[in-house]
Amino acid sequence: MWSARSTSPIVGFLGGQSTLFVLLCLLFIGLIILIFTQVSFIFYPIQVFFSTVVLPVVLATILYYLMRPILRYLEMRLKIPRVYGILIIFLAAAGLLTLLVFLVLPFLREQSINLFDEFPSYFKQLILDSDHFLRNSIFAPIYEGFNFNVNTFLDSGFNSISKFFTETIGGIASGVTSFVSALTGIILSLFTVPLILFYLLKDGEKLPQMILRVLPPRLRNDALIIFRDADKQISAYIQGQILVAIAIGIMVSIGFLIIKMKYALLLGVLAMFTSIVPYLGPVIAITPAVIIAIVTSPFMLVKLAVVWTIVQVVEGKFISPQIMGKSLHIHPITIIFVLLTAGSLFGVAGVILGIPAYALLKVVASHAFYLFTLRYNRYETEEEMYYDTVELENDIE
Repeated sequence: MWSARSTSPIVGFLGGQSTLFVLLCLLFIGLIILIFTQVSFIFYPIQVFFSTVVLPVVLATILYYLMRPILRYLEMRLKIPRVYGILIIFLAAAGLLTLLVFLVLPFLREQSINLFDEFPSYFKQLILDSDHFLRNSIFAPIYEGFNFNVNTFLDSGFNSISKFFTETIGGIASGVTSFVSALTGIILSLFTVPLILFYLLKDGEKLPQMILRVLPPRLRNDALIIFRDADKQISAYIQGQILVAIAIGIMVSIGFLIIKMKYALLLGVLAMFTSIVPYLGPVIAITPAVIIAIVTSPFMLVKLAVVWTIVQVVEGKFISPQIMGKSLHIHPITIIFVLLTAGSLFGVAGVILGIPAYALLKVVASHAFYLFTLRYNRYETEEEMYYDTVELENDIE
């Protein structure tokens, strides 16, 4: 006879009642996933809805975190009502956007066209200079052993490039209908961004309280902590990343203008946008600048190295620590893995949004694990649990 609290031999072999419970939960989760994959067509309208809504919501959220500090300043320091403050911000943003469209974009467009026209010649000259250097260096015997013909390589390479562009343009022309429809969807999404942004600025800070009212009372304190930490993570990342990117763009543009590099402003803007992607962005930004510098002169390459080193040192030692600090608490190796995975799954959007999404998941998972250990850790003393509870209550207050 087995008592009510005794364990059967099978359960004991599986590791005990807790292990059996975990295995059964995993089994049921697998069955649920299997069932959903068989009836996935039911969720197709939901998938279309989210794919349509996600772009304007993400853009509006980014702008919300950029404009919220300004709105708080207008409301708390200058005593301007919230609605009027939102209208002031919208008018200022519209004026700044108009200024960029009519003054800055035409100049950048002209520089971009000139760079695209001249970049193949820069690349060809780089190959020729490299070939000449290797044939007259100590590596000449090894290099000549490969029987490499630079003229044949350039002819075949440029023919392949031209063929690639021809096929690409033909594919775009054949799929012009889908391209126009996608462009129409993007334009419609952009028109909905100001509307979503207005209501986020107006009622965004009330949203967590509305969600908390739906939750059971015993979960509200923990949910409030998660909301606050998630808000802090997103705000620190978006505001910090944008400010750091602007600072890098300004420093690179000024440095390239000082050393008189061609396309200085365009390369500065490129550095500003690519710096949003950690680790990989600077590599993308410096590549065209290095090619232009090598073709221009060896001394220009040295000056480029000096400017880029100064920018990276100032950004790493002064700007980023002051603006962003260590708010995300993510290891660099983890950031690289997240960028590679998110980029493979979702493309450019995954590279840009992968880090903040991981930060949010980390907040939720860390709090869930803390609550799990707080409830089920049999080795934690009642005194430690009491102090942990007191710290949670202090955070809430």
